[in-house]
Amino acid sequence: MPYPQNLETAVEVEQIIRKEGAVPATIAILRGQVHVGLSAVELETLAEKKEPCVKTSRRDFPFVLAKGLNGGTTVSGTMLVAHHAGIPVFVTGGIGGVHRGAENTLDISADLTELGRTPVAVVSAGVKSILDVEKTLEYLETQGVCVSVLGSDNRFPDFFTRDSGCKAPCHVETPLMAAHMMNKWQEMKINSGMLIAVPIPEEHQAEGKLIKEAIDIAVKEAELAVSGREVTPFILQRVFEITGGQSLKS
Repeated sequence: MPYPQNLETAVEVEQIIRKEGAVPATIAILRGQVHVGLSAVELETLAEKKEPCVKTSRRDFPFVLAKGLNGGTTVSGTMLVAHHAGIPVFVTGGIGGVHRGAENTLDISADLTELGRTPVAVVSAGVKSILDVEKTLEYLETQGVCVSVLGSDNRFPDFFTRDSGCKAPCHVETPLMAAHMMNKWQEMKINSGMLIAVPIPEEHQAEGKLIKEAIDIAVKEAELAVSGREVTPFILQRVFEITGGQSLKS
């Protein structure tokens, strides 16, 4: 997200968490130190992006910490830190997954393997719609990850819209039932994560055809311009530009 929308969103999420009686603990790396919980000044520092900020997954921690850099943790990186800190659940926008064309590139997000080995529950708006949602769900099944949708049915969301065209294995009708499911997961001491997908509210979802066309264009551009960790930020930025900001509003 561009500044200041990124800061406004982070602050709003923390306010919602406090309102519900929990303690927010935004995770990031500042000058080579892992932070579990950020002050207002620290949030501002990261949001302004005046200093380089490295996209930090599990593999990147040794380098980022040793060099004293700033880091924005991916779902994988956040799960790792949350688990060490004893935090059993966290919320994010959309998780990474299997990239389109992964049968040729093997480009699969470390978020999925982290969900398969780290017992932290992730609440998100589904899988980023720039990815191959169907293959992502298959991979999560292989990793033994409990995947459910919060809602009246099991239609799996894809970040910008409520229905990716894929089905989750199960759904829970209420937040209370989701919490009950988490309790049972902890009682079983299952050493893999859990994914609870919360569809975007209908009044905020982007127009599906518009987003799909923008993604198709952005993916083709990305194939010619970037690789590795730069792919997802590049595509999301181009989708934002092509849709005239509609994707960011969603």
